[in-house]
Amino acid sequence: MLIVCMLIPLTRKTYEQLIPAVATADQYAYCSGKFPEFLKRALISAVVASVIAVINAIANPGTAPFLLITGIMGGLYWLWGPVLTASLRNLKCRSYPYSGFWQGRVLDVFITEEIVGEEETVNKRGELVIVDSLEQRINLEVGDRTGFTTRIQAPLRRSYQAIAPGQVALMVVMSDRDDLSRILLCSDIYIPSQNLWV
Repeated sequence: MLIVCMLIPLTRKTYEQLIPAVATADQYAYCSGKFPEFLKRALISAVVASVIAVINAIANPGTAPFLLITGIMGGLYWLWGPVLTASLRNLKCRSYPYSGFWQGRVLDVFITEEIVGEEETVNKRGELVIVDSLEQRINLEVGDRTGFTTRIQAPLRRSYQAIAPGQVALMVVMSDRDDLSRILLCSDIYIPSQNLWV
């Protein structure tokens, strides 16, 4: 199997178009997460709004405008939290001075189970039991004929069943060197034959 290799440097302008400063709708949807993450943000919003309301009741009337704005921002954390998360991720990517468009092939695909959380419960005998929450994740190893390889891990989705070794893989790579000889960060991987992002 011939492993293709293509690394094209990107201009800063093109790179900034690919990685926007503010989160896109797709990034917002991804960073919103599943229901437990939404519930966590909603609870944080409720607690912040409640604390601000209590502080407002006992505070100096001159601080009311500041507390109102703080309360609104805290109460809407459930809404703007994913935007902040995605925007910080984009900011991290944009902090690298050089980037390139990389093309290679999928070398390996495998599934692992990762611990994503712990839950403490009590059994019938009154003993504390810690239960690990496991999540199946896809591991995608990609590489090219120059010897560059990297592995990306993501939550498993049904659509990922179509990914197989040998398929073309595309991504944006970031570097601190203008010749891109040292790759420091990789974007999500795009599999064009399946129209899939991992």
